[in-house]
Amino acid sequence: MGNSALKTHLENSQKTGVFQLTAKGLQEFPEELQRLTANLRTVDLSGNKIELLPPAIGNFLHMKSLTLNSNRITALPSEISKLKKLETLSLNGNRIVALPSSLGQLKALRTLNLSGNRISEFPPGLGTLRHLDLLDLSRNQIRNVPAHVSELQTIEINLNQNQISVLTEEVSKCPRLKVLRLEENCLDLSSVPQSILRDSQVSLFSVEGNLFEVKNLRDLEGYDKYMERFTATKKKFA
Repeated sequence: MGNSALKTHLENSQKTGVFQLTAKGLQEFPEELQRLTANLRTVDLSGNKIELLPPAIGNFLHMKSLTLNSNRITALPSEISKLKKLETLSLNGNRIVALPSSLGQLKALRTLNLSGNRISEFPPGLGTLRHLDLLDLSRNQIRNVPAHVSELQTIEINLNQNQISVLTEEVSKCPRLKVLRLEENCLDLSSVPQSILRDSQVSLFSVEGNLFEVKNLRDLEGYDKYMERFTATKKKFA
């Protein structure tokens, strides 16, 4: 991309607070954006070839939305924790293996999209994200949903298309969890904790494409209670 085109983008962004430059073959986070740290609220650099986010990402103190889908990012700098106003972080389709522990400091975060990465362990330390509405970890390599999932405050967890064969009953203790997606994993019926059906707040439990027929959920204790929640929610949005 020529300097004049980038200059025009930067000038527009200074006025609008939005910088969008997708599918332009960028190999790094544009250094020129540092001039706009006081202005930028939204950045979308999807569909490029960016491998690293610079530590200077922490300077964008007013950023509310950062989208870097379909790049080549392998890790996030710990400085990302400085983005205290960030509400949406979207990193679908990258090469991320693990998250920095500092991510739990993004107190305003509502949406965390990490679909289609290389994450093999359910990320710890996200229980401090009190406003989180959606955690999308679909299309990764997670095998186990561990006990610390109970700390999460999120409304929806998407774990479709992983390799999950172990699901802790602690997931039923997530205080705000309404939607739990586990389609196309490796769960047996015996691996499904009955407490999710009986005791949780979950009103949409999506498990198609596992190692059992979905209709067999009816045989589990608490299925009737789950269906009450499911039906009530359906009516609410009808």
